[in-house]
Amino acid sequence: MPHHSAPSDARPAPAASAAPSDTPPADGASAASPATGASAAPRPPGADGAYARKAVVASAVGYGLEGFDLLILSFALSAITAGLHLSSTQAGWLTTITLIGCVVGGLVFGLLSDRFGRIRVLTWSIVVFAVFTGLTALSQDFLQLAACRFVAGAGIGGEFGIGMALAAEAFPSRKRARGTSYVGLGWQAGVLAAALISAPVINAWGWRALFALGVLPAVAGFLFRRTMHEPAVFTADRERRSMGAPLRALWDTPVARRSTLGVLVLTSVQNFGYYGVITWLPSYLSKEFGYSLTKSGAWTAVTVVGMACGILAFGRLADRIGRRPTFWIFQAGSVLSVLAYATLSTPTALLIGGAVMGAFVNGMTGGYGALIAELYPTHARATAQNVLFNLGRGVGGFAPLVVALIAGAYGFQKAIGLLAVIYVLDMAAMLLIPERKGAELA
Repeated sequence: MPHHSAPSDARPAPAASAAPSDTPPADGASAASPATGASAAPRPPGADGAYARKAVVASAVGYGLEGFDLLILSFALSAITAGLHLSSTQAGWLTTITLIGCVVGGLVFGLLSDRFGRIRVLTWSIVVFAVFTGLTALSQDFLQLAACRFVAGAGIGGEFGIGMALAAEAFPSRKRARGTSYVGLGWQAGVLAAALISAPVINAWGWRALFALGVLPAVAGFLFRRTMHEPAVFTADRERRSMGAPLRALWDTPVARRSTLGVLVLTSVQNFGYYGVITWLPSYLSKEFGYSLTKSGAWTAVTVVGMACGILAFGRLADRIGRRPTFWIFQAGSVLSVLAYATLSTPTALLIGGAVMGAFVNGMTGGYGALIAELYPTHARATAQNVLFNLGRGVGGFAPLVVALIAGAYGFQKAIGLLAVIYVLDMAAMLLIPERKGAELA
């Protein structure tokens, strides 16, 4: 694998590509490379706390737009189905089509970001997302709606990997998991906003008004482009950039191949579990316990708060004890909490249980940014983040359909309970991925 801290089959890291730090030079200016023991390059000018904070805000806003968009689709699905006279199969495909667009966009925008810059391409992806989310409001039939969702999904697909790469490159190595976990909170903020405003907007103006709000983020995209510069790690790596090299870095050594396979399993399980839970549990609560749209929104909001707490806890723990043990703790917690949730029946238990389950099931989200950033070099980092996470998201896109089939045959409780099984596979996949905690970025 082309990484500074890989075993002997890895290419050595260039000294000029050490990660910038938001702490005094003593914290990272002469830190030793985990692979070679060589001193890292001095911290580049501008790699300070202010830039790290701006990088996190820009990345979190971009990722938050993803959460907002995908959840408003979930809440608006019933109204869209009735308004456009869609079949249940067509309605189920809308989320899947959006996530397939994410996979395509992840590849395209990831390659562009590693070639042309994090900030520039993050802006492009936000604008694509915003325009086609707004156009969703004008759709008159399934084909128009599916086309808008696919292109909006492509814009969404670019935001995760670029934002995570940007945050990982802006934060010092000893705080890297915390930095990427803050980006993960952006998704939760977007989901929380969607949960709180979806019902009032749909009840007052209909589902089209909800998607019309999607044009607003384009303004944020232009602001980021005007006020931020590229991270020093990226600009120092200029000579190694080419459109083909990033993809080769995913499999060009045995370490890279094992890591790529392991991360693909992790991201597939993460997204399958998340979309299985967040897409169908509001419907489950409505059908089994008579929850209204407003009550389902409240449940989602509480669950999202639990997810946010889990993400923060994951980032701090991963920086303290390492990536692999922290993932194992949260994966085991996911197995137990999902199995326990399937047995709950009272409103209070469902509310509290949702928060606990959310903390484990989605707490790992913030860790992928640091994990993947440390496995791949700068010239391939955004591509690796986007390709691996969005391929997993493509797999996760089938969760709503799979859960619907299982729920139809055996009931929602068994369908949700069966999701727990996939986290056991997740735990085994961690054995394929080397521990890189604190590694300087190459």
